[in-house]
Amino acid sequence: MPARTYWKGYLKLSLVTCPVAMSPATSESEKVRFHTLNRHTGNRVVSRYVDAESGKPVEAGDQAKGYEAEAGRIVIVEDEELEAVRLDTVRTIDIDAFVPRDSIPWIYLDSPHYLVPDDEVGEEAFSVIRDAMEATKMIGISRVVLYRRERAVMLEPRDNGIVLWTLRYGDEVRDEKNYFSGIDKEKPPPELLSLAQRFIATKTQDWSTDMVKDPVQEHLHKLIASKKRKGSRKSAVSGEKGRPANVVNLFDALKKSLQADKSLRG
Repeated sequence: MPARTYWKGYLKLSLVTCPVAMSPATSESEKVRFHTLNRHTGNRVVSRYVDAESGKPVEAGDQAKGYEAEAGRIVIVEDEELEAVRLDTVRTIDIDAFVPRDSIPWIYLDSPHYLVPDDEVGEEAFSVIRDAMEATKMIGISRVVLYRRERAVMLEPRDNGIVLWTLRYGDEVRDEKNYFSGIDKEKPPPELLSLAQRFIATKTQDWSTDMVKDPVQEHLHKLIASKKRKGSRKSAVSGEKGRPANVVNLFDALKKSLQADKSLRG
């Protein structure tokens, strides 16, 4: 089932404009989510905002957004004032630059969304923008308001549609050199590298979504189903299985791994 449309607006390239709809490409709706309950009554616990000084509850209409402009001084920003600074990017994705796809480091990619034409009349303009990017091997860079803030976004043609990635801002990305520069650059011995490559070869297979199944969620669903049938009870925690024995060194570890893999394969 297609996801419910999250955002509607316009995709614009110079004078070419078309209505589009956007939906998140990922979802967590199938994950098990727990409510907080009163253990003794079984009733749900409700969270409320309270005044930090008086301890009294604050109703929704009295809640406001504040920013600490300086120590001890808070300025209140109203919702109407926030709306006023969002300008055209609230409903328009105006592509203002193109860059080669490989020029954007993977770490800047944040959240993927599917972008599709929102009516039949706009499909031709949508196709022109999509196919032009595909033909030139370029991707578009723009800005749009998503999740209550203006985000830099990347538009990438994919099949018949466009994948829109929100991009992390530069100050959100840490330089990898700060972490990797201290690692020894000396190459491993050829025989050790060859053995590791052989092990990789025995484990090579085609990509499958089974590789990214969440075992915790599967166990939670089974646990909940069991409790629904039999009522609440403690579940046994399984011990560790198949934990490898300690090995003397990396070479021996790889040799044992290859031998174990061959025995499992028969």
